[in-house]
Amino acid sequence: MGDVNKEDLEKVMYDYTVNTAELEEENQLLRQTIKQLRSEVERYRVPPLMVCELCEQSSEGWIIKIPNGNKFFTLAAPECTDLVSGDTVLCEQKNLTILKKINADKKFNVEQFTIITKPSITFADIGGLSEQITEIQEVVELPLKKPELFNKLGIQPPKGVLLYGEPGTGKTLLAKAVANASDATFIEVVGSELVQKFIGEGAKQIKEIFQLARERAPAIVFIDEIDALASKRIEIGTSGEREVQRTFMQLLAELDGFKPLGNIKIIAATNRKDILDPAIVRPGRFDRLIHIPKPDINGIKTIFGIHTASMSLDKDVDVAVLAERISKEKFSGASIRNVCTEAGYLAIREDRVTVSQQDFETAITKIIKSQQESEEDAADFLPMFG
Repeated sequence: MGDVNKEDLEKVMYDYTVNTAELEEENQLLRQTIKQLRSEVERYRVPPLMVCELCEQSSEGWIIKIPNGNKFFTLAAPECTDLVSGDTVLCEQKNLTILKKINADKKFNVEQFTIITKPSITFADIGGLSEQITEIQEVVELPLKKPELFNKLGIQPPKGVLLYGEPGTGKTLLAKAVANASDATFIEVVGSELVQKFIGEGAKQIKEIFQLARERAPAIVFIDEIDALASKRIEIGTSGEREVQRTFMQLLAELDGFKPLGNIKIIAATNRKDILDPAIVRPGRFDRLIHIPKPDINGIKTIFGIHTASMSLDKDVDVAVLAERISKEKFSGASIRNVCTEAGYLAIREDRVTVSQQDFETAITKIIKSQQESEEDAADFLPMFG
């Protein structure tokens, strides 16, 4: 009986030893997991580092520029020994101590702000601007395609062309068509998008856009709403206005750096030529100004024909009568396109497959009313600004 008890005791002791080893192994795994979790928690508690730019070095430390444009004097950590001006570094937020150098792309992603295409618009898609088409072909397309003619004659074509006129008259279409005819990359940017929040960013973006044009040459850079960037300068202004002026000065510098017979042309468009700074339209920059007017009656017929070419029209549609009415209302090309679109919708609402004369008449009335309401709203809005 005693032998049995001894065997049972030995078995219990063996099981306990085995269980203890397994538990110790599990405890060790749990301790490692807890240590890893604590390390991650501590890492999450560390404040983020600030990305800064090194400006210049002195005998005692570095002058850095933080993202909002302000500059500070600070020191670098002992392990940061290979720093040079222009480097991008990580700084501790409280004391701005330089902790680490990083490899950062200093270029702006200009493709966020530009439309880069090979346009499909042709001069045949533009009506009522035959004189303007001829002129822009002479000053943009011809120098890009046949620069040897200008070299033989010893004349310099304009570097830049300014298209001005009321909204919807076809300025953008004209720029796209000449890019298509020249087989050039079309880089489109809106002037208001070149004005950035932080100091120096707008100027850098201008520089990057023109660098992109050089890489994609032959290219046409089209700056729409250039009045947002190149309006007349004033002596005293806010920090935002001073930043616009910095961006404007960079644009002037880029224009001065281009050769007249280079494979890049600059086209700008504005609805407000009267507020442009004289520096932008002086000879050597945008020295060719092309007025884009509203179409006359012959132009209206041409534009009307372009937009109705693919439409199914009733036999009673009299283009001459419609053009006469549109001419009295002084519609732009964009308004004429809207008339055709609205007339098509009227037919669709009545489940018809052709567009009638009455559809066009109703559409014209609707566009007139819409424009009158817009003018009244603008008249009510302007007194708010004195």
